[in-house]
Amino acid sequence: MEVKSYFNDFLSNIRLTENQVKDLKTGHSTLRTRLLEDENISSIIISTFLQGSYRRATAVRPKNNNKSDVDVIVVTNLDPEEYSPQEALDLFIPFLDEHYNGKYKMQGRSIGIELSYVELDLVITSAPSEIQESLLKSESVLITESLEDLNHWNLSKSWSFSTEESKDEPAWKTEPLLIPDREADSWEQTDPLAQIKWTWEKNAACNTHYVNVVKALKWWKKLNPNPKYPKGYPLEHFVGTCCPDGISSVAEGITLTLESIVENYPEKPILKDHGVPEHDVFKRITDEEYQEFYELVSNAATLAREALDCQDKVESIGLWRDLFGSKFPEPPKGVTKNGGFTQRTEATTSVTGGRFG
Repeated sequence: MEVKSYFNDFLSNIRLTENQVKDLKTGHSTLRTRLLEDENISSIIISTFLQGSYRRATAVRPKNNNKSDVDVIVVTNLDPEEYSPQEALDLFIPFLDEHYNGKYKMQGRSIGIELSYVELDLVITSAPSEIQESLLKSESVLITESLEDLNHWNLSKSWSFSTEESKDEPAWKTEPLLIPDREADSWEQTDPLAQIKWTWEKNAACNTHYVNVVKALKWWKKLNPNPKYPKGYPLEHFVGTCCPDGISSVAEGITLTLESIVENYPEKPILKDHGVPEHDVFKRITDEEYQEFYELVSNAATLAREALDCQDKVESIGLWRDLFGSKFPEPPKGVTKNGGFTQRTEATTSVTGGRFG
């Protein structure tokens, strides 16, 4: 059974809490304000915007006392022909020493900032065309709301949060940005806006259930940490590849996605990045890791199908709970299999709310 009200409550239990969202907004808004007000680096900044699972509405609640995280893209006018990746990142060190001393570390392609309440990933990019610069300064890019919080959205210069007049306007074609890879000592292409745009369109094609299918399966993977990979965005991308359009519920989407992996991908696939098709999202995952993951998915697909097809509501809820753990609510007390099912009395929070209309 689809037990939609139980999935609504489950998704409420695994999505970011109000306080976590507040912390994310405080962390990234403070960082972006400081960047734009800094007298040394503000002159090289064209735009700053959010990307990552929070922006795409696919983030789930951290486990084991981990902090929530958010990615902040900083688009600069630095010329990759004049600055090496290390030199570009070094320009931000005085700013980091002033505002985040002892709280940041240089990573391969970004700068990690760990605060007491949130983790920030600062991603420096360069080389947008003049046409892209105007898009990168538009409201459709600069908004801080996640896609799930928007009734309408498209990636266009004329899009406005306050009006739906531009909702039918053709979406803007994105162009890759360049990010400095210190380890490879080269500038590499990335296109986070293409990922955001693809997620919005996929969610609309899935009757707004897609992002919740992603959240559910991300949570399932957290409950099954071995093998370590895929997780995060590679897992999300794979779910997007396998989740069929037109699904009528989260339960159906989960089941069909898992079954699609089992049927179509017994070997590790090449997953082309939405914005930079030359990049394989699964490149860093070994064949051995994928085979362990495939076995895990096979077992989950069998359990999900059993839960979806089960005609006894109490038993179906128990099977879904076996798949998703204690965050999936138990059936009401006093209810027996194949017997009278007590009507739920607690309030249920909707997770779709007619968004993405």
